[in-house]
Amino acid sequence: MLDTRACRVGVMGAALALLAGCASPGGSEEEEAVGAYFARDLPGMPADPLMSPVDNPILEVRGLRHPPPRLIRRALLAQHERWVGTPYRLGGASSRGIDCSALVQTIFSDTFRFDLPRTTEQQVQEGLEIERDALRPGDLVFFRPPGAYRHVGIYVGEGRFLHASTSRGVMISDLDNRYWQRYYWQARRTLEPVLLARRLATTGEG
Repeated sequence: MLDTRACRVGVMGAALALLAGCASPGGSEEEEAVGAYFARDLPGMPADPLMSPVDNPILEVRGLRHPPPRLIRRALLAQHERWVGTPYRLGGASSRGIDCSALVQTIFSDTFRFDLPRTTEQQVQEGLEIERDALRPGDLVFFRPPGAYRHVGIYVGEGRFLHASTSRGVMISDLDNRYWQRYYWQARRTLEPVLLARRLATTGEG
C-alpha cells in the first residue's frame, strides 16, 4: 500500500514538473539577482492599476493590428501592476500562485489575444529567434539556470524583463544583472508584425 502511494506521488510530481516546464533553484544567486528590485521606478509606469477603460493601455493594444513598441511596453507595465508580488508556484496559473510560463501565457492571451503554449519547452519553439541587442518590448527571453528547468520572461524595454521569480514572485528584473546575464539562453519574437497581420487576416480578429 505504501509503495503504491509513493509511486502515485512520484508520478504526480513528474507530471507537475512537465506541466510547468520552468523553475530555477531559488537559492542565494537568484536572491542576489532580485535583491535590488526597483519595482516602480520605470518611466511610464501606470500610477493606478485600476485605471479606467479609456486610459487602459492593455485595451488599446488589443484594438491595434500593429501596436508600436511604446504602447506594448505600457501594456506590459500595466500587467506588471496587476500581477506584481503574486507568489511563485510551480504549476500555478492564478493570483494565488503562478509559474513563469503560465505568467507569460496569461499575459499574451490577455494583452495580445495571442495563444502561446503552456510550457517553457514549447514556448521556446514559438516565433523567430532574435539577437539580444535586437530585443523589443513583447519579446520572450529565456534562461538556462542550473538544474533541469528553463525560465522565461517578457522583455519590457530598457534592459528589463517581466517574469515570475521563484524567490520573489512576479516582478521586473535587469537583464544585465550578473545572475541573469550568466544564464541567458536566447530570445524569441512571437509578435513579429508580419506574422501578427497574417494571424489577424486568418482569424478575422482586430
